[in-house]
Amino acid sequence: MLSKINFYLIEYAINAILRQKYKSFFITTVLTLLVFLLTSVFFITNSIKYELDSTVDALPEIVVQKIKAGRHYDIDVEIQEEILGITGVIDAVARVWGYYYFENAGVNFSVVGVDEFEKQYKNSLTNVVKSGELGESQNSFMVVGSGVKKTMHKNYYKEYFNFIKPDGTLKKVDVVGVFDGDTQLESNDMIVMSKENVREIFDIDESKATDIVVKVSNPDEVQTIASKIKLIFPDSRIITKNDLKISYQNIFDYKSGIFLALFIISLFTFFIIIYDKASGLSNEEKREIGILKAIGWRVDDVLKEKFYEGFIISFIAYIVGVILAFGFVYILQAPLLQNIFTGYSQLKTSFELPFIFDVQTLFLVFFLSVPIYIAATIIPSWKTATLDADEVIR
Repeated sequence: MLSKINFYLIEYAINAILRQKYKSFFITTVLTLLVFLLTSVFFITNSIKYELDSTVDALPEIVVQKIKAGRHYDIDVEIQEEILGITGVIDAVARVWGYYYFENAGVNFSVVGVDEFEKQYKNSLTNVVKSGELGESQNSFMVVGSGVKKTMHKNYYKEYFNFIKPDGTLKKVDVVGVFDGDTQLESNDMIVMSKENVREIFDIDESKATDIVVKVSNPDEVQTIASKIKLIFPDSRIITKNDLKISYQNIFDYKSGIFLALFIISLFTFFIIIYDKASGLSNEEKREIGILKAIGWRVDDVLKEKFYEGFIISFIAYIVGVILAFGFVYILQAPLLQNIFTGYSQLKTSFELPFIFDVQTLFLVFFLSVPIYIAATIIPSWKTATLDADEVIR
């Protein structure tokens, strides 16, 4: 393989690039920016899609909510027993949870209640209960997500937090650990504490729950069981995991529409550059090819030299663009660009994009940049190199 590589032609190609250093630098910079932009957007979408898919997989199969006048109300806990009587249902858990708005930071925390004697519907919650950090139910202890911990520290809450209850009084809860969720999104804004404490903070009666999650033995029967629950409780709203998956996908597809517009603009700009280069060579480049032919270079020698020239420029732009994208997305967490997909709302804590190494993305960006630029370099050179040397020089 090495014997087929003509190192003299490579040396000549490098010198040719250096002779036109300003033009070469400009083209390399533009190509690098395009590769950087495309790769960054692909990396962000891959990371967010992975988070959403992981979040949906961790969700319960069926959620039953109480609806009154089109709004969500607390549901009777006793319904749990009736749902357990439906054939195919293996577990039903009355959840007590809610969103707590922390005004100082302008974010919402997801406050979730657990009972140490109850079977949890998530592995992450089971781990919290097994750790014993929450102690007995009457203790005012809580385990917080990593994003919650950072937000509290910024607002001088390091060992405890004061919740403001609906009656205006304060509820002091000690921080005893950091929550390790199944996904970044889950562990970022979540607070886990006993159900008694959650009921006190949100003023939820003991006979009520926020909703009821249902686990079924056969995933193929989810829709059938959801229909049975709806028949028994017509004033309820039944949400299956598939419904949530479709909803999440619709949100992601909407955000991806913005990405698609950005992607098309980038490609359009790239092909304008390629079209301009492929439309012809400058007089200086034509004269150079004519001189090379006059001193004995063959057409394939000229094309090989142009191939090396195009490959060096485009490959350097590709490598630098990909490295910059890695640093921008996974070290700097894609400032500004991430907001295209996650939104600008301040009612959430920020989260870190998980590192997803996708070889297909790297190949896609490579084939959208390097071979196209090489072709745009070779084609006009071939048109010129096939002419007589004296005709080209004149």
